[in-house]
Amino acid sequence: MRTPLRPLTRRGLLTGTLGSAALLATGGILTGCGTKAATQTEAGCTSDDLSATEKTLAFSNWPQYMDVDDKDAAKRPSLDAFVAASGIKVTYTEDINDNNEFFGKVQNQLAGCQSTGRDIIVLTDWMAARMIRLGWIQKLDPAKLPNVAANLLPSLRGRSFDQENRTAIPWQSGLAGLAYNGSVTGEIRTVDELFTRSDLKGKVTALSEMRDTMGLLLQSNGHDPSNFTAAQFDDALAKLRRAVESKHIRRFTGNDYAPDLAKGDIAACVGWSGDVIQLAGDNPKIKFVAPDSGVMLFSDNMLVPNKATHRGNAEALIDYYYQPAVAAKLAAYVNYICPVKGAQAEMEKIDPELAANPLIFPDDALLAKSKVFMALDEKQEKEYESKFQQVIGA
Repeated sequence: MRTPLRPLTRRGLLTGTLGSAALLATGGILTGCGTKAATQTEAGCTSDDLSATEKTLAFSNWPQYMDVDDKDAAKRPSLDAFVAASGIKVTYTEDINDNNEFFGKVQNQLAGCQSTGRDIIVLTDWMAARMIRLGWIQKLDPAKLPNVAANLLPSLRGRSFDQENRTAIPWQSGLAGLAYNGSVTGEIRTVDELFTRSDLKGKVTALSEMRDTMGLLLQSNGHDPSNFTAAQFDDALAKLRRAVESKHIRRFTGNDYAPDLAKGDIAACVGWSGDVIQLAGDNPKIKFVAPDSGVMLFSDNMLVPNKATHRGNAEALIDYYYQPAVAAKLAAYVNYICPVKGAQAEMEKIDPELAANPLIFPDDALLAKSKVFMALDEKQEKEYESKFQQVIGA
């Protein structure tokens, strides 16, 4: 059965404080981030693993990102099953509401090689890349992750910020592409159509998440968002600027575009697959489009921070969620892309409609044209975010 549209989706929480987050990313929180005092090394900041004697685990995640029992909101079926099978007591906390906000919460401890009190944290690709770059994340033992080795989707292997898949293991993934409401407009197939078609002027929104909007624009210009130059970024930004200055784009949003798209107040947008799945359940004329030029693939990743003392227990939980049957149970609730091979067959037993949904289980053709945004160093991150914010008027 389709999960009802929730008041604020996981991806909406990610950008819910984007105005302040953008300021932090371009001028505040990144200041000094790459300094010698903030950066750690594996040799200089060692972590003890007490998993053999302490069967506990502190897991920090985003709200509404874990399956919940329909009859008892206090129960989390997949997590409860892990506790019962492993004997590891899990303290599960929904205390990550924004990547930059969470970074600010833990940066002093991690910069000083101190414990955050957490064994697993879940952060989006670009923030995971930043923390890995700073040396704040422990490497995992591949021998303890056989299910990950066997079942991680090929499209999520060897990412630029984690080539060996040893520091950031995807929890869930999603796509950024185009969406339109067929009740108020005709089909839209390309990024250029979205940003230039005359009948759409003033009826379009784009995302305030730089990596998603700019990634799509880079692809529409024939460039690779996972490996681009400053000149290529500027070229794509010029296309966005023209759409802004001509008032073709009504505004830039987090996932608050969803109710406007549902009502037909906007005709089309840059949007996220998880939102569109839920909207389409109520109105089949709302469509998600993966342009031929490509879509952006993002992931939220499980990370074990420095000084976490239960890495072995964390590895057990991470590997548990890479069992196809467990992954399917989770995906049936959260409705994002499941990063686990074999979960689609298991989903058939739970909900055949969800199993057939390409936005939860993309086919090879869709995955082949999906890209993860290039990992940025500190200088690039400040430069590109600043340029983007200037154009969108944030």
